[in-house]
Amino acid sequence: MPAIVYHRVGARVAYQRRLASLTQAELASAAAIALGTLRKIERDERGASDAVLDAIADALGIDPSELLPGTGRPDDRVHQAMPALSEVIATYDMPDDGPVRPLRQLRDAVDEAVRWRLAAQYVRITRHVPALLAELSRALHTAPPADRAAVAALLVSAYRAADAVAYKYGARDLSARLIDLMRWTAPHAEDPLLDAAVAYVRTETFFAARAHEAGLRALEQAADAALRRNDTATLAARGALHMRAAVIAGRAGQAATAETHLDEARALGDRVPEATYGGTAFGPDSVRIHEVSLAVSLGDAHAGRALSLAREWQPPVDLPAERRSGFYIELARAQLWAGQADHAFESLKVARRIAPQHTREHRWVREDTATLRRLKRADAESLNNFAAWCRAGE
Repeated sequence: MPAIVYHRVGARVAYQRRLASLTQAELASAAAIALGTLRKIERDERGASDAVLDAIADALGIDPSELLPGTGRPDDRVHQAMPALSEVIATYDMPDDGPVRPLRQLRDAVDEAVRWRLAAQYVRITRHVPALLAELSRALHTAPPADRAAVAALLVSAYRAADAVAYKYGARDLSARLIDLMRWTAPHAEDPLLDAAVAYVRTETFFAARAHEAGLRALEQAADAALRRNDTATLAARGALHMRAAVIAGRAGQAATAETHLDEARALGDRVPEATYGGTAFGPDSVRIHEVSLAVSLGDAHAGRALSLAREWQPPVDLPAERRSGFYIELARAQLWAGQADHAFESLKVARRIAPQHTREHRWVREDTATLRRLKRADAESLNNFAAWCRAGE
């Protein structure tokens, strides 16, 4: 994939470096780039390629989008990767020849992609996952019988990371294709919990098509088919299905059914610690976030429930960034419905600080920001800048 070179990033790099209390030499060393290169970037005497920008961001421990100039668009990097991703999935059953790393190294690479997905690091996913998918496809076709199930499970997780990007950036057909490939690959893993995870992700296609009742039926079937063991992973898998069923039932306008599923999720969540199970965060905190999601799904008459929960509780910082930012995006909508425009804008800004790429690409963020601009309840300059950043009104 051709590199994108960003110019006029110097001031942002220097600002973030000072925030981290690093000298230029220390940052250059941590990012594994030449000191002279960093100095030229900070003086805007040269641009920074996406690879260099990623290296600097990694060294600073921040999202790469925080280093982009005001005119820089992280979605340029994502959309540029879509053809490569499409090519990889088109050849899933006849991958090109190439190297395949040992299973342990493949597992490490997939674990990293999962971390990027949970942290809403979509640019990083697009830079690395297409090649990883190709390698995993080769591995699945060449793996000895003893390793085939493990490779299939890794491939499903990698497809899920790629789908997160496709879905968030509006490539609905590509997302649906990736989910189909997850469903095709999962049986090779011989893991019922993975089947539950795929059913959880498949709900995206029903959300996108507004086929909420069909999506609810699919989730209920998956929950009924889930294992009835009482180990933590199985309880979490079942709980996640009920948690998502509650939200889609709310979108379908089935309030009583939604409450039943939320109660099931809450009971299961109380039996497991909050953690990421099979790539999905689940536990008491995730259930609370979905309670807000349900209130928003049921409409503005239920906004008070979301506001009441938010007054008593905030998502802890150790939850995945995508999930935490989603909480504040949904809270902002409830606050807007309740006439609390200033609070809604503050919630959107919190969501941006937590996961800028997720927030920027969220349809509700653009819609609610456009509404806030019409209301003119917040600081005009700050709100206008935010609206330009998230492309409100587009």
